[in-house]
Amino acid sequence: MTLRTEVFTLFPEIIDDYVGRSILGRAIGAGNLEVHCHDLRLATVDVHRTVDDSPFGGGAGMVLMPEPVFAAVETVSPVRPLILLGPGGRQFDQGVATELAALDGFSLLCGRYEGVDERIRTDLCDDEVSVGD
Repeated sequence: MTLRTEVFTLFPEIIDDYVGRSILGRAIGAGNLEVHCHDLRLATVDVHRTVDDSPFGGGAGMVLMPEPVFAAVETVSPVRPLILLGPGGRQFDQGVATELAALDGFSLLCGRYEGVDERIRTDLCDDEVSVGD
């Protein structure tokens, strides 16, 4: 069985380069894994390819806007569970890895800046996982 993973990011070239040079590359070569990267900037509608904005509730930093994220995710079929990678999620551990490996596929949303618009977290994502401490 091939595990299919969709990755939504602002920097697909970083993901592609890492996947090609790591143990994941061997899994891809053996036909056990497919990784498809999606550039969130390609789902924007303005000439500047804007993906971030100030948080509506105020505060420092920028957050990912919902429009390009929703648009990018909606291009992928079939729909797979979408996991937000962010510091507020449950800690990634062997148990989470086992859960994901049992699926036929899943999608990852790479958070950037100060996070994501809350509508992304509540209306689009199925889970949030933290890969750091």
